Amino acid sequence: MTDKLVILPGDGIGPEIVAEAAKVVGWLKDNADFDIEIEHDLIGGQAYDEYGEPLADSTLEKCRSAKAILMGSVGGPKWDGVEYNKRPEAGLLRIRKELNLFANLRPALVFDALVDASSLKPEIVKGLDILIVRELTGGVYFGEPRGIEDLGNGERRGYNTQVYTTSEIKRIGAVAFDLARKRSNKVTSCEKCNVMESGMLWREDITALHASAYDDVSLEHMLADNCAMQLLRNPSQFDVIVTDNLFGDILSDEAAMLTGSLGMLPSASLSEPGQPGLYEPVHGSAPDIAGQNKANPLATILSLSMALRYSFERGDLADMVEAAVKDVLDSGKRTGDIMSEGCTEVSCSEMGEAVCSALESVQAEKAA
Repeated sequence: MTDKLVILPGDGIGPEIVAEAAKVVGWLKDNADFDIEIEHDLIGGQAYDEYGEPLADSTLEKCRSAKAILMGSVGGPKWDGVEYNKRPEAGLLRIRKELNLFANLRPALVFDALVDASSLKPEIVKGLDILIVRELTGGVYFGEPRGIEDLGNGERRGYNTQVYTTSEIKRIGAVAFDLARKRSNKVTSCEKCNVMESGMLWREDITALHASAYDDVSLEHMLADNCAMQLLRNPSQFDVIVTDNLFGDILSDEAAMLTGSLGMLPSASLSEPGQPGLYEPVHGSAPDIAGQNKANPLATILSLSMALRYSFERGDLADMVEAAVKDVLDSGKRTGDIMSEGCTEVSCSEMGEAVCSALESVQAEKAA
């Protein structure tokens, strides 16, 4: 595997925000000993228009040979009438499945400069740094049988199957424990073992994994509904939260909004060690502002930072990028979505340029 980054801009604001992350990649290549190959291709609606598929086989093969894929966003009203399996979102689902991206990492990090953007009191969220590890390829979203059946007399029944195996549970558990060792060394495992057999198996298998290989990490178990309440009551008690596909979908969205801005939230979807990871902002394609240079590129730039840390094993560069983002926010520069009184509103491209300028200062401070 070469040190290659594949860039898939996607739809809507995707090309704009990815272009700013690409500026950061260019700066790192020119100034920070980051020697990688970059390839560009299409995903989502743009890929459908060009290839007739939301993810072409040739694009997938490029991704297989890369260390990381940086993606913008997919979807938009232009493709609402496209058949279901060719809609832009189908390209995203396919790349997750084909690359076996079973571990979804979503940090909820509150920058000091944005603490007032949260709907919670500043003293509750100040300094917040949570990482939610969501199992992404199993559970109720993929379990069989599933469907909608006609029972007659105007009655129908919809059904989905929640199912997990020991190997799936231990695989995602190991990711959470390994990450916790690099953070504050605490994992909270969430399920519903009180009413679901799959939850009981989850708790038992996580407990067994902890005892066999990770007893140096603090482990607590929490029912998922209690976790949802505790995220609002006392979020700072958490370090790494590991949970299944369904509960992870819900809890990660809740934790994300503790930060007050969807435009600031990155994510990573990882497979086995040595396999490519997919990095993308949490927000959508925002077609209403596409092409207007208004979008916030910081979630995409922070997604790049996650790629540097987890796929390229360049934590030093990830630290630099995150410090640069912090410096820009501390200086009062804001895109429209995070604008507040007393700050300076900047465009998408100006924000990308500001991060690159801040990188110069961060590098100079390191060298001093």
